[in-house]
Amino acid sequence: MKVIALYLPQYHSFPENDEWWGKGYTEWTAVKRAKPLFNGHEQPQIPLDGYYDLVKQGVETWTRQAELAKKYGVYGFAIYQYWFTGHQLMEKPMEILLAHPEIDLKYCIAWANETWTRTWYGLQENVLMKQEYGEEKEWEAHFNYCLKFFKDPRYIKIGNRPVFNIYRTHDIVKLKEMTAYFNKRAKEEGFDGVFFVGGNTAQQNESRRELLDAWYNFEPGRTLKHNFSRVYKARYNFATAFRHGLNMIRKHKILERRIPIKWILENIASRDYEENEFPGIIAEWDNTPRRDYKGLVYTGASPDIFEKTLRALKAKVEGRKNDFVYLNAWNEWGEGAMVEPTVTKKYSYLEVIKRVNG
Repeated sequence: MKVIALYLPQYHSFPENDEWWGKGYTEWTAVKRAKPLFNGHEQPQIPLDGYYDLVKQGVETWTRQAELAKKYGVYGFAIYQYWFTGHQLMEKPMEILLAHPEIDLKYCIAWANETWTRTWYGLQENVLMKQEYGEEKEWEAHFNYCLKFFKDPRYIKIGNRPVFNIYRTHDIVKLKEMTAYFNKRAKEEGFDGVFFVGGNTAQQNESRRELLDAWYNFEPGRTLKHNFSRVYKARYNFATAFRHGLNMIRKHKILERRIPIKWILENIASRDYEENEFPGIIAEWDNTPRRDYKGLVYTGASPDIFEKTLRALKAKVEGRKNDFVYLNAWNEWGEGAMVEPTVTKKYSYLEVIKRVNG
């Protein structure tokens, strides 16, 4: 089983974040200000290896993370790319990785092709950076930027095809034309094309399945929106509505949305997957650092239930030509979705991956 961990590069300051969220804003800003919202709620979460900066301490941090990934059996990272028809955000960490071939880390790009809004504060209509796709001129610029990574020997490939993940393919009207152009250019550069992996997300499913080579399940949203049992959904909706009602009259707000993580992980472990569908998994999830009492916490997370689920997924993908499982995530600290070591849990989730992969 090849565990691909999604990877967030928002651990350095850059001008747009300074403008939108305040001078010096990084993911750690939200993480540090988190607070417990119910008995037993562990916040803030503190990184065992410290609050790293992926630019100022880029080489040091990438090296340490690569060593951890290799030691504990994580096959590689799918690093988020924020490309907006030529304008990029958070590109420096991956460029630092590319510039240092001595760092022993397999990786691929995961294009997070969403419009940026103030969603964290419930202001979805407040657009910060609009996602647009353009035509051949724009596709050429995007391909040329990615090409230097595709040519990196560490870049994850299937056969002679670099893996390129796209989070929301259904948003791309000219997906057929764009993927055909990427494939044409890749062949001109000596590859056999590009291996396109689309995201199965909480949003709508991609109907143009013939345009993609595979899909990865982005959890927990995929299961919550598309595979959640009616009984669990009714219980969740009732409890959420009740807590929301209390918050309408309370001065001190309580967390409105809580779901036992076993409801999600048991579903992930039990259902069937198509040959070209890469299962997804989470160790934990808690996005209250970003969204406070409007966030969502999956309660009851533990290394034991994570291990049980991961073993079930390993059995499902064993024997496949491409035995990938997508982990959300290596370091999404603001969403409480990480396997990086914390002060309290140490290396427990990484140790699970090592045990399961033997």
